Amino acid sequence: MKCQSCGMPADNEEDYGTEADGSKNYEYCCYCYQNGKFTDEGITVEEKIEKNIQVAVRMGMDEDKAKELAGKVIPTLKRWKK
Repeated sequence: MKCQSCGMPADNEEDYGTEADGSKNYEYCCYCYQNGKFTDEGITVEEKIEKNIQVAVRMGMDEDKAKELAGKVIPTLKRWKK
């Protein structure tokens, strides 16, 4: 599964977000969705792309590669589709 907000692969139970009742949400990761809400509620798709680029660069990805990947993937995810 890939998070439908940021594109992060979710491979383990702890990678998944949670609903308000504590149950797992299998569409979104634990960084984007907690307790039934998005952790970055109100963010635009452009801001999400920029945020993901910064995270990827901090994790060691080349900035140009991060921009290309985020710009290609994020707009196609469920949360961002119009």
